[in-house]
Amino acid sequence: MISGTYLIAGLRVGVTSMHRDVHELYRGYETDLAPELLIRTGQADIEYEKKQSLRLDELTGRRHIPFNEGYLETLAVYRKLAEQAPGRGVILFHGSALAVDGAAYLFAAPSGTGKSTHARLWRELLGERAVMVNDDKPLISVTAEGVTVHGSPYNGKHMLGANISVPLKAICVLQRARENAIVPAEKGEVYVALLQQLYRPSDPAALAAALSLFDEMAGRVRLYRLFCNMDVSAAELAYNTMKG
Repeated sequence: MISGTYLIAGLRVGVTSMHRDVHELYRGYETDLAPELLIRTGQADIEYEKKQSLRLDELTGRRHIPFNEGYLETLAVYRKLAEQAPGRGVILFHGSALAVDGAAYLFAAPSGTGKSTHARLWRELLGERAVMVNDDKPLISVTAEGVTVHGSPYNGKHMLGANISVPLKAICVLQRARENAIVPAEKGEVYVALLQQLYRPSDPAALAAALSLFDEMAGRVRLYRLFCNMDVSAAELAYNTMKG
C-alpha cells in the first residue's frame, strides 16, 4: 500500500491506496500537515468504479477505452473524498470554473452543452486575465466568510485547472441558443438545474450536509441563465454582465 497526505480545498487528506496513480495525480498538492480526513481504497472500491463506468456506458450508449485499475482507483479516492467533505463544509460540483481578476465564475449545464467551450471563449476574450480553476469537478467550500471555488487534480480530460482557491462571484446555467442572451435568475428558477450537478453522497448525514451547503451557496452568489452560441460574442456578453 502507498500513502501520502495532501491539501485539497483546505482539507488535509491522508490517502492510502493500492496503486501509485492517485499519488502521481495529486503531485503538487502534498502537505506535511497531519491529515484530518483519511481515505483508504482497496480492490472492492476499484471493482465498484468499474461497474459504475460500465453502467454509464449503458446509459449513454458510448463505449470507453477500458480503464486500468490505477485510474479506477483515482476515481474511488475522489468519491470517498466527496463523501466525507460535506462534513467539513466542502461539496463537489460538476461544472467549469475560471477566475478573472480575483473573482471566480462557475458554468453549469448537462454534459455536452458546452461548458468547457464557453470557458475557452472567455480565455480567448480575456487572455491571461482568465485562469482556469477547474474544468470539470471543482470543490466548493461554504463558510461564514463566503463561498470559494477550489482547484483539484480532477479537472477534466483536457487537464485544465490550477491548485488555487478563488472567491465565487457568480454561477451561470448555460443553454444552447442561436442568439446570445443573459438574464439574472432567481434561486428557484435554476435550483433543480444546479442540484443535478451536485455530487450527492450516499450516507444520509453527509447528504443532508451537502444539500445544506448547496442551498446556502445558491443563496449567496449571483445566479444567471445564459442562452448562447459558441461564438466569442457570447463570452463577451456573459463577462460584461456577470462582472457587475
